[in-house]
Amino acid sequence: MYDTSKEPVWYGELRTARGNTILIHDKEFPEASAGRVYLYNTVRDAVIEYAEDIVKVNLHDLTEEELKAAKAEFDANWLVTRASFMQQHAGWVEAIHAKPAPAPKKAKVEVEESASDDDDDDVELEVGSLDDGYDDWSDDDDRS
Repeated sequence: MYDTSKEPVWYGELRTARGNTILIHDKEFPEASAGRVYLYNTVRDAVIEYAEDIVKVNLHDLTEEELKAAKAEFDANWLVTRASFMQQHAGWVEAIHAKPAPAPKKAKVEVEESASDDDDDDVELEVGSLDDGYDDWSDDDDRS
């Protein structure tokens, strides 16, 4: 009865007073709100969030024959709806399945040898020009 530990995708039947419906649970679905579970409803062709404590008691496993029939009848629609649902919840799916990124490695700096090591010698600082127009500010205090 609603044991998803055996198979990654569980097919079962929801039995209610309104009738019976085949439901599918996928372990890769994102987590629903607390106390709730996502199940694909074959009648509504949609992934629906159910209250787990209410729905769980009404879920029943399918026999081998029922499982084969359900897969044959519902797999095509199920896969299309599943893909759309997972795309809508892509952020959660990526986060849950993401592998931790390896720690960044220090990049090795490769220095290219130039034809001439004297390239830096061509640059001269004009130190003398710094003194042009220099005014000693210490005299400003004395000029009262």
